[in-house]
Amino acid sequence: MSLSNSEIAKYFEKLAQYVELAEENPFKVRAYENAAHIIATYPHSIEEMVHAGENLTKLPHIGEKISKKIEEIVMTGRMSALEKYKKKFPKGLLEMLAIPGLGSKRVRELYEMLGIDTLDALRETAQQHIIRKLPGFSKKLESRILEGVMMRKQEGRRFLYVDAEPYAEDLVAYMECSTEVKKAIIAGSYRRQKETVGDLDMVVVTTSPKEVSKYFVAYEKCKGIIVQGESRTTVVLENDLQVDLKTARPSDYGSTLDYFTGSRAHTLTLRKMAKERGWKVNEYGIFDKNGVDVSGGTENSFYKAFGLDYIEPELREMRGEFEAAKNHTLPKLIKLKHIRGDLHMHTHYSDGINSVAEMADAARAKGYEYIVISDHSYHIPLLHGMTPPKVYQQFEEIDAYNKSHSDFTILKGMEVDILEDGSLAMEDEILRQLDMVIVSVHDHFNLNKKAQTKRIIKAISNPYVHILGHPTGRLIGKRSAYEVDMEKIFDAAYEYGTVMEIDAQPKRLDLNDIYTKVARDKGLKFSIDSDAHRTNCLDFMKYGVYQARRGWLEKSDVINTYSLKKLKKFLKR
Repeated sequence: MSLSNSEIAKYFEKLAQYVELAEENPFKVRAYENAAHIIATYPHSIEEMVHAGENLTKLPHIGEKISKKIEEIVMTGRMSALEKYKKKFPKGLLEMLAIPGLGSKRVRELYEMLGIDTLDALRETAQQHIIRKLPGFSKKLESRILEGVMMRKQEGRRFLYVDAEPYAEDLVAYMECSTEVKKAIIAGSYRRQKETVGDLDMVVVTTSPKEVSKYFVAYEKCKGIIVQGESRTTVVLENDLQVDLKTARPSDYGSTLDYFTGSRAHTLTLRKMAKERGWKVNEYGIFDKNGVDVSGGTENSFYKAFGLDYIEPELREMRGEFEAAKNHTLPKLIKLKHIRGDLHMHTHYSDGINSVAEMADAARAKGYEYIVISDHSYHIPLLHGMTPPKVYQQFEEIDAYNKSHSDFTILKGMEVDILEDGSLAMEDEILRQLDMVIVSVHDHFNLNKKAQTKRIIKAISNPYVHILGHPTGRLIGKRSAYEVDMEKIFDAAYEYGTVMEIDAQPKRLDLNDIYTKVARDKGLKFSIDSDAHRTNCLDFMKYGVYQARRGWLEKSDVINTYSLKKLKKFLKR
């Protein structure tokens, strides 16, 4: 069975967690984490490289020892170093490591002192107020642990879009290889581009449903069959992602696709509209009083039957799409092709991997006209941020690159930490020399709502600030957004002319779609940025565009759809 890069990377992610749990060399932990990141984001198949006998040590952060571990995984499907740790620690301890406030030392103490080795046991013990009685623990920490457990349990039922995507694409490609399949598409929350998905709903157009069902369950990454039938089949993939297959006749395609795309609230509203007309709507069509199907066979004709403009899948969340479709005021949603540059990325000057030139070359190869290099300011030591001497050194590199490339421009920027009191971790004398300044919160997430709001508003009031980076600070499934009054933030941003960022990093996707629409309705502008820390992470841009579409954004709402001339004028306002 073939191994994707993300599957190989998971071996190193788990190894890093086990090494951390064993309190061994922290540099080892970092090395394995780096290896996992490099492997997962590498643009070519690691498995194919191994079989071709290529030297893996040419990859960044991949030394001889890690290279041999990769080869072992590819050739045997296992990693002996990982197996050793699995015998030493229960696997439930790895899930506990992801709980905020629980480092390796505390996880091991809970295991050794109370025998806690699963999230369920951790939740029950916290609910019984036993943890707060342990040395080094407290009532507040116990409360944070319980909140973290509940979040992890919820996350366990859903997959990040980016994690489901390779399986979805591979499965569609597999199904379309069948001569019996006329069309295959993933519907459901995946088609609506939600940031997480619970399962995959696949709609296949065919006149041979029985044969298609047999072909479907033969998929190599299918590890179990839940139900199998001509019209509907359900399987579980090797990563525990459930896939529901619905076969449809060509004449039913539009209705079936709409029905299984959802959302549920959107679909129920369509049913209500049909009932008011004396019609019946289901996955097979729209049937009038005489039982005649008036759906027309496509999604466009499906909505047209109700007197509505076509509603894009990302908008089907009952946030005003029906009124807009009736009044012909639906947004013309932004597309990836509209993006002309990336305004947030990091190089080896802070915590990135590549050089200024390498990031620029990769962006040029994507067809961009410009980028902004926005390394971190020096505040949090782990990020190895920019000091004034490093700033001027980077300026020289940028100027030299721009001088030698007439078709592309690097703008000078920085991602500046917002300090606890709302001041910025960089002198105004430096900020005024930059083309663009992003300000972001990277610490003190637990301030109360009033203090956090005041802190951010003070930061964006600085006249040199252009963009508020990842505005709510959340990490999907791992860290909740900090407490902040976003309405006040948006109002202040409108007053100061501050742009709201949609950070396209798949674990952030911040702003979320709901806040994005609220900010749009208030008249704010946005940037969609990859927050790339290496060249191939520039591809994260598409996830930000998906999020923007769910937030009803058009091309004109996003400043990095501007030409370079227009962007410069906007930044200098």
